[in-house]
Amino acid sequence: MRDVPARNESHGSHGDGPEARAGRRRFLGGAAALGGAMALGAALPRTARAATAAAWEDVINGSFGSYAAFEASWRYLYPWGSDHNGSARMYGSSTDHNHIHLASGVLTLQATRITWDEGTSSSTPHLPIRYHSGAVHAKNQIVVTDQFPDYEVKGEFQAPSGAGTWPAFWLTGVNSWPPESDILEFKGNTNNWFNTFRTSSDVSSTVVGVPTPGSWHTYRAWITKVNATDVDIHYYLDGTWKAVHRGAGFVGKPLWLIINLQMEGSSGSSGPGGDTFYRARNVYVGRNRAA
Repeated sequence: MRDVPARNESHGSHGDGPEARAGRRRFLGGAAALGGAMALGAALPRTARAATAAAWEDVINGSFGSYAAFEASWRYLYPWGSDHNGSARMYGSSTDHNHIHLASGVLTLQATRITWDEGTSSSTPHLPIRYHSGAVHAKNQIVVTDQFPDYEVKGEFQAPSGAGTWPAFWLTGVNSWPPESDILEFKGNTNNWFNTFRTSSDVSSTVVGVPTPGSWHTYRAWITKVNATDVDIHYYLDGTWKAVHRGAGFVGKPLWLIINLQMEGSSGSSGPGGDTFYRARNVYVGRNRAA
């Protein structure tokens, strides 16, 4: 969930942690995602192998049905705390559901504008805190290895896309940044950014226009080991393949899975004066266990 300059973007065919991870970064490089029929035919994931019943296992499934189920699979806030690279401070716990709440199998993150001075974010670029909002992260880390060579990460989301709203569904390194993979990221308009960060100056971005992102859409990543050090990450929107990015050096590096509603920052300012809602349902993580 980083600020990628427009000059680094690659358009699809359909138009953080502690201080070391945090902040809007400026990147000098960029790479285009593979596209078109040739790439699609050559690069589709090995779903037949991964879907073998004896080898495939669920990691997260049905976790929004109750607070008990949710808290068995997820923790409140970011893995590193309440602040990140925007103007929202995250609040939530097992006894505080004002900004992180469940109903009928739907997780809702709610950002509310505040009217008092709460200082600045502890993370770069230390923006003034103007919102209280919600973030959650999965207890299980995602790590591609010889034992677990394939992962599927997906969910259905109603994402805000107005100026100053910055929702995301993403993976980021546990022990270092990068690696990072952004499966859903809207930055104040109706373009979704599929991003893969290999280093701070080596990033692939595929930008896909999404009609009515406030309606339910499915965002999916299929991550598969391709050699001793690298993975391919296949990105999908509503079941349609959009891009494959090479995740060089991703093998063996644990990743946090995060859902958050950040505000302003890369999405611009000033943000909305009222409440903003970001909803998720049917979030799923599965993996293939090698024989």
